[in-house]
Amino acid sequence: MNSYLRQFCFALFIFFAQLHFASAQQLVLPQQSNRWNLQPDGSITWNINDRLPHADHIEMSGEKVSLWVAYQVDKAGLCHLSRTVVFPTFRMLPDDTRSHIAYTFDDNALPRMYVDDELLWPDVAKGGVDLSAKSINQHGIMRISYRTDKLKQVKIEHSLFPSTEKPLALETYQFTNVSNKPVTVFMEHLKREVTTDTLRSKVSPHTVVVQSVNDGRRILQPGQSYTFAVGYLATDHPQSLQPIVPDLEEKARQHRIAEIEAPLQLQTPDSILNAMFAFAKIRATESIFKTKAGYMHGPGGLSYYAAIWANDQAEYVSPYFAFSGDSIGVLSAMNCYRLFASYMNPQYKPIPSSIVAEGDAVWDGAGDRGDQAMIAYGASRFALAYGKADSARKLWPLISWCLEYSRRHINPQGVVTSDADELEGRFPAGKANLSTNCLYYDALISAALLGKQLNVPAKITDGSQKEAAQLKTAIEKYFGATIGGYSTYKYYETNNTLRAWICMPLAMGIYERKEGTVEALFSPQLWTADGLATEAGKETFWDRSTLYALRGVLQAGLTDKAIAYLHYYSVRRLLGEHVPYPVEAYPEGNQRHLSAESGLYCRIFTEGLFGIRPTGFRSFDCTPRLPQSWNNMAMNNINAFGSTFNIEVSRLPGGKMQIKVIEGTMQRTYLSKSGEAVKITLRH
Repeated sequence: MNSYLRQFCFALFIFFAQLHFASAQQLVLPQQSNRWNLQPDGSITWNINDRLPHADHIEMSGEKVSLWVAYQVDKAGLCHLSRTVVFPTFRMLPDDTRSHIAYTFDDNALPRMYVDDELLWPDVAKGGVDLSAKSINQHGIMRISYRTDKLKQVKIEHSLFPSTEKPLALETYQFTNVSNKPVTVFMEHLKREVTTDTLRSKVSPHTVVVQSVNDGRRILQPGQSYTFAVGYLATDHPQSLQPIVPDLEEKARQHRIAEIEAPLQLQTPDSILNAMFAFAKIRATESIFKTKAGYMHGPGGLSYYAAIWANDQAEYVSPYFAFSGDSIGVLSAMNCYRLFASYMNPQYKPIPSSIVAEGDAVWDGAGDRGDQAMIAYGASRFALAYGKADSARKLWPLISWCLEYSRRHINPQGVVTSDADELEGRFPAGKANLSTNCLYYDALISAALLGKQLNVPAKITDGSQKEAAQLKTAIEKYFGATIGGYSTYKYYETNNTLRAWICMPLAMGIYERKEGTVEALFSPQLWTADGLATEAGKETFWDRSTLYALRGVLQAGLTDKAIAYLHYYSVRRLLGEHVPYPVEAYPEGNQRHLSAESGLYCRIFTEGLFGIRPTGFRSFDCTPRLPQSWNNMAMNNINAFGSTFNIEVSRLPGGKMQIKVIEGTMQRTYLSKSGEAVKITLRH
């Protein structure tokens, strides 16, 4: 080859390399057209004017019930609802994951309502007044307002919500007389019961009751209001039903939402992130069911109740509860680990992936998914951040057992093998996958830190640290690769396509390939309008990998890029077409609002943006990532490390940051460079 040809080929190579780099770096995020608007009180509202028809669904949960509302506004503006009410602790036989009872009710299942003897709402009867929807509001309670064009004498406010503590879901209809004359309102009396098969019912037959509340005829004077209601409840004693008091139930629901929102408050210059964080706290925390085995956090989604998983509960959401300040969340986390610990065994057979049916059965259909690494990672992180030595001592045997299990499954190349990963065969994972190994790596580090707090012999804690270093080297050798033109990771040994879970090393503090990995994550090959594709070229996406990736990119220090994508994602989930929480997946599950994903969203901020890495019962490393366009940010009322405290971060002239830690009446100030960890020890 002559010199001119060589120069030409080299120039061509440089051109395409630069083009590839530019396409990865200058990806323009898709334009979004928001359907919903953020309100001053923290709620979101869809003002219904055009872009019809539109349909969506939302799930809301209490300790004994979950309410799934599918709603559609048709071209004429009429709102149609389908309500599926799930009763997690009323179960059928045989025991399995989905043995709870659930019933669906459409609009025609409701008692008919009248205003001045005119029938309201879509109905099989003719001649009724069909009221079009004016707006829908979401904030832990779904509220629908109706237009008064066809019925000018009343204003109607329609609300749907679950009971906080009872196996009961409610919808209320408040009629307000806005005319200058008396108005008559009427709701039919309704009581309908169904009872399950005695032979298949667990413990005893279950009865589901639909009944009207406050029904009958009322005359409203100008300005007066009256509320009708419909209750959906389950009972094993239908002969002794307690009265339903809608107003008290609604106040209890409002109190529970406020209780969830009060601790761990995010304050940034980005109102969307602040609001999405608050919404995610609701979904992550409300979906905890009071079962005969104790509080059990459950994903929901019409399928997963009164049951726990090694990924959703042990790995994703329980470490979040250590920061949340929610006592029920903490109880559910400890109970999660207690239930998994009951399956430890001297033969080191794998702990089941899932414990279902209020703790009475298990699911292990995918074999070992790396569940032991998930549990050890989550339990050690939770124990450190929760900061209670007595709780940590209870968790230590489980953590040690899970680490030993993984240790026994290390192959000759030095990485941990498993039968599958959390996707359970939906996508190939080989004999050893990147996710399991990264979780085990972080678990070893956290366990070493935890062991020192518990005065475990140095031989054990030093051994864990040494093993973590060896595993980090093995991860690089076994998984490090150039895939799709990026210096990143292959997900398993023979993998040759980009996978979303290449984000895991970043989330676990492995940054050797961070530049190539971040470029790959945000490249057109993986990033889609809905976040990361599970595999390049496939339409399937699971939010959990996107949430891990956004956290990992922040931890790796590519702050402005991460914030741009985080803002985009948050707008889409909070104000877009399917709101207001992170979702599970698509096309599987049709983007269900599974609850543990919301916990992962919150951890983007605690562990990513504020860079909190637990190091002891009272100590943590703090590596805040302040975007260039922000001058300050704060996380207030953090309940962790045995204390309650605030972290305030502000930019100083010269490029440094000031970090204030406010603990009660005590305030300490630290100075830090970008990317520099500050070691913080709390005093209380």
